[in-house]
Amino acid sequence: MTMQRHETITKPSTPRDDPNLADYDATRASFDWADVEEEIDFLPGGGLNLAYEAIDRHVVRGNGDKPAMLWEGKNGEKETYTYDDMRRQTNRFANVLGGLGVEKGTRVFTFMERVPEIYFTVFGTLKAGCVIGPLFSAFGPDPVRDRMEDSGAKVLVTQPDLRKKIAEILPQLPDLEHIIVVNKNGRSAEPLAGGDLDYYALMNEASDDFGPIATTRDDYSIMHYTSGTTGKPKGAVHRHNAVIQHYLTGKWCLDLHPDDIYWCTADPGWVTGTSYGMSAPWTNGVTQVIYEGGFSARKWYQVLEDYNVTVWYTAPTAIRMLMKSGVELPKTFDLSNLRFAASVGEPLNPEAVEWGVEAIGMPFHDNWWQTETGGIMIANYACMDIRPGSMGRPLPGINPGIIDADGNEKPDGTEGNLAVRTPWPSMFQTYWQQQERYDSRFVNGWYITGDEAVRDSDGYYWFIGRSDDVINTAGHLVGPFEVESALIEHPAVAEAGVIGKPDPIAMEVVKAFVSLKDGYEPSDELRRELMGFARQKLAAAVAPREIEIIPGLPKTRSGKIMRRLLKARELGLDEGDTSTLEED
Repeated sequence: MTMQRHETITKPSTPRDDPNLADYDATRASFDWADVEEEIDFLPGGGLNLAYEAIDRHVVRGNGDKPAMLWEGKNGEKETYTYDDMRRQTNRFANVLGGLGVEKGTRVFTFMERVPEIYFTVFGTLKAGCVIGPLFSAFGPDPVRDRMEDSGAKVLVTQPDLRKKIAEILPQLPDLEHIIVVNKNGRSAEPLAGGDLDYYALMNEASDDFGPIATTRDDYSIMHYTSGTTGKPKGAVHRHNAVIQHYLTGKWCLDLHPDDIYWCTADPGWVTGTSYGMSAPWTNGVTQVIYEGGFSARKWYQVLEDYNVTVWYTAPTAIRMLMKSGVELPKTFDLSNLRFAASVGEPLNPEAVEWGVEAIGMPFHDNWWQTETGGIMIANYACMDIRPGSMGRPLPGINPGIIDADGNEKPDGTEGNLAVRTPWPSMFQTYWQQQERYDSRFVNGWYITGDEAVRDSDGYYWFIGRSDDVINTAGHLVGPFEVESALIEHPAVAEAGVIGKPDPIAMEVVKAFVSLKDGYEPSDELRRELMGFARQKLAAAVAPREIEIIPGLPKTRSGKIMRRLLKARELGLDEGDTSTLEED
């Protein structure tokens, strides 16, 4: 594998001369998680609660009047909530749950758009000692049923239109006791179905004082369902202790300072939308922008300008969509306040990192983590140079390695399984009711991530592909990510997905699927041009033998290209779980 096809981008200039984690090597050498715990406020008696750390402690410290949420609805509505507003609203919802007789440990699920009430619900649930399960609002009935049935959720908080979408499956949930509907003028107000509870009627009757909060660091807090190649989704469960890593990674990996205006584009239904759309920014005391609407390049740049956003966290798919609109559009907006941009969701292609420099005046800082890790593990930091295409270097206190099938570490420059030494604060604690499956992810003190990677001699990690994505062609192991990165350097290519196709001679051959940028049309001539372009960029053994031009690549709703789906369709195989598939 060629790890450095693109030139290193030296430490970007920034309006701040005091980036967090100013000296990476020294900090890593002396790091102790106990020092981080001194920066947060434990509950009286030593308990820990994610909601208290994100909201209440700022009020206690005298910052209750500071704006916490700047919300803009999809129809242009605007609302502002201070930290004290957040405290009172979340206290009320915790009291709502208590009034319904909901006990500690009960699973409470949300199925909502990005409206303020979802944030009040999430943190109120955590204050009450219950487990929150956010669901993505674009899910259909089956994914909602699978997750709520598996978890035994007793409470669902939703909105009228979304409730209608899943009405047929609600009677199939024997554990579900309460459906609370956010039914407010301006947010789809209409009569409630029989037996449903009105969110605002409950909230208006509830006290905005709540306490004492009684959770420990080991109590379960959030569960996110993650899909595999086969079988139903599995519920990765986290504990309140994760807040320690959320706080630190917000500070070091996203370089959050208390005076920042932050925007995370991830939906609350995904782990990024909770860990970095709720916990990390608010534990760091920043003001956060929440935009309810969908993707639009022009509107996104307008949000960055209107709210003077300083730190922006988004996804590779979104960046590639912005790239399609060109470099001139962002230059028509005032983005002078923006000083740090980061990306997560899948590996960020090198050209997207470099495009950021040309389009918005700074590179995107890629980082790596998973639903199971709960927080960022490897990152490109504000304090260090960026090697485009690399995940970056490990968070201090996190010890990854490249290992073989027996759990033995491999030397630098050698491809292998990316694994992480256990434990760490935000590590998931179980797959809900699937302990054997959970145990299978650990070998000899390592958590096996399922990713293939390589570490260079300077400690930068480079993604190769998922273990089941890596292609063995004529004895050469080919990571699909490198092939995809080379293809999207062609001016016609918007996205690329690469699979291994069975071959009687070579075992597998590399096949690429590409979608085109606006203004380009598929043709045999363009396909041949792409084949030649790839051969020039890559070694003959790595370049695709076949290229197919398709209208769009199948992706999860969180933006990851579903290579396994491309392969299943190519070979006529069962597509497996498609509940997270992005709709056309």
